[in-house]
Amino acid sequence: MSSSAITSAANADTGVAAVVSGADGKRKTVVRSGGGKTWSDPSLLEWDPAHFRLFVGNLAGEVTDDSLFKAFSKYPSCQKARVVRDKTSSKSRGYGFVSFSDGEEYFQAARDMQGKYIGSHPVLLRKSTTEIRPVAPSTHKRGKFGKNGKGKGTQADTGAGVHKKQSKTKGGLKVLG
Repeated sequence: MSSSAITSAANADTGVAAVVSGADGKRKTVVRSGGGKTWSDPSLLEWDPAHFRLFVGNLAGEVTDDSLFKAFSKYPSCQKARVVRDKTSSKSRGYGFVSFSDGEEYFQAARDMQGKYIGSHPVLLRKSTTEIRPVAPSTHKRGKFGKNGKGKGTQADTGAGVHKKQSKTKGGLKVLG
């Protein structure tokens, strides 16, 4: 995928992220932007958007995907666990995510596991803030001056992409328990 395709996909939506098909028309990725940079992140498509995700912070370096999953395995709706690792050294970055298919067990796990030791550190749990919600494309076309009125020609606002759910609480954090 070319860098111009990635940049246009990131700017076509809210500037946060967009789901893009690859050159073969089948391979998809999520284009994200932040801090003045734009990058492609296909790993977000591995998570089911209908599931509830917990951010697990303060993970010890020895915690693996399997050990994180085992720590939450007493909840039957626990579907997936992933420890985020550095790309170059493959060391743990100290946090990860756990996915649940049932909302009740998601909240119960958040209450029960807060401060419990996984490995050698007590974990901190929060609601995951990256919402993966692909939206069906619309055919609404903009006028002569495009989306922002600066004469960039006709632009289509497809409505596709990843949209972040807006938080209704102060500081963007929701109380889990």
